[in-house]
Amino acid sequence: MRTLMRRCFDACDNYAKHPSEEAEVAVQASMRLAFSKADKATKCGALHRNNSAHQKSRLSMAVKKVIKPA
Repeated sequence: MRTLMRRCFDACDNYAKHPSEEAEVAVQASMRLAFSKADKATKCGALHRNNSAHQKSRLSMAVKKVIKPA
């Protein structure tokens, strides 16, 4: 879980430095993988649902901040 979150944050940083279509696709893909892993961890009981929601919220805020800046 931590590795996938770190990869997503790294992809966001990479997109912020060098915005391109490929980098945006990488950000979206890494976010999907992290969301999926969080859902699976919650389903099997390894992660509490509130903790999972918190982590997914952190990821989505980071992605929105990079892709659609205010």
